[in-house]
Amino acid sequence: MNQPEINNKTYAIGELAVEFGVTSRALRLYEEEGLLDPQREGTRRIYNDRNRVRLRLILRGKRLGWSLSEIRESFDLYDSSLGEEAQLEWMLDKLTQRRDSLISQKKDIDNALEELERIAANAEQALHTLQAQQPKTGHG
Repeated sequence: MNQPEINNKTYAIGELAVEFGVTSRALRLYEEEGLLDPQREGTRRIYNDRNRVRLRLILRGKRLGWSLSEIRESFDLYDSSLGEEAQLEWMLDKLTQRRDSLISQKKDIDNALEELERIAANAEQALHTLQAQQPKTGHG
């Protein structure tokens, strides 16, 4: 992956939380998991552009259904001497696994929807039959 251009801008935890629509607690969790490494000024966390890029990648990985440990593995590969090729091979493998899992889930959902429609149609027909058998009462 091409490394994005990084400048020297810094961000407070609240700024990143608002920008990415996450909680400060989530950012602290990502730090505890070793995914982010903000600098400290007393009790304040100061995030740089590298952390901002990593947060974007963390959130993308989560949208794809990756665990935090899988995201960390990706970062570790990127940071290792194995480099970009190993990371791309790993990512392609993970993407294939996730795609296969989603296709399987989609088939399960499609089957469940078909069964639901079949059961609903049978229930409607049974209700219609019961209603047709009831004597009509007329007032008038």
